[in-house]
Amino acid sequence: MGLIDLELFATLDLVAQAPGGPDEDPAGFPFGGWQAPLIDEVAGEQIVAAYEGTDALLLGRRTYDIFAAYWPHQEGGEDNEIATLFNRVPKYVASRGTPDLSWAGSTHLGPDLPAAVREIRDRHELIKVVGSLDLVQTLLREKLFDRLDLWVHPIVLGVGKSVFDGGAVPTNVTLLDPPVASPNGTVYLRYGLAEGIPATGDMAAPDRGVERTD
Repeated sequence: MGLIDLELFATLDLVAQAPGGPDEDPAGFPFGGWQAPLIDEVAGEQIVAAYEGTDALLLGRRTYDIFAAYWPHQEGGEDNEIATLFNRVPKYVASRGTPDLSWAGSTHLGPDLPAAVREIRDRHELIKVVGSLDLVQTLLREKLFDRLDLWVHPIVLGVGKSVFDGGAVPTNVTLLDPPVASPNGTVYLRYGLAEGIPATGDMAAPDRGVERTD
């Protein structure tokens, strides 16, 4: 069974809407393109390295449309490494509608999304989900992911769609690698899905070494 990785760029308050440009998802959101001023060489290298070994993309409709309009025209340019990868691997699209799948290697997933995702998970070794916040909510709710790559940027927006915008259920994750901060203050975190649900405790319990006064 292959791995499903979620690749997300978020602010300190975990807004992940339209990081790449003003036209990505403009509805009611005035900060499209917020990531651009914060990208530096270290973060760029981290992003490229995170895609090593990818053999399929799983995308929501909006992200697919943005990618399909951009990446087929980028091979040979400054983004050649990512462009070559994205154009080569199969693309699976989660959409309730009938998207125009003009990008070579694209497949529309069926209406039973969890079942379709499990099927492609058996077919590929490493599947990357990029952006696609509505799709991410389903994968979080169904716990249909293995790793979460999260770049947390040093800004607070206060508005916009969040990484955990109503799609999360109680879940344990484990930090897979030490956090790495880039010069501009972006922190790269890689988490893995862990067993069980979050535990609770009492910080004032005797075995915590906290003095009780009652």
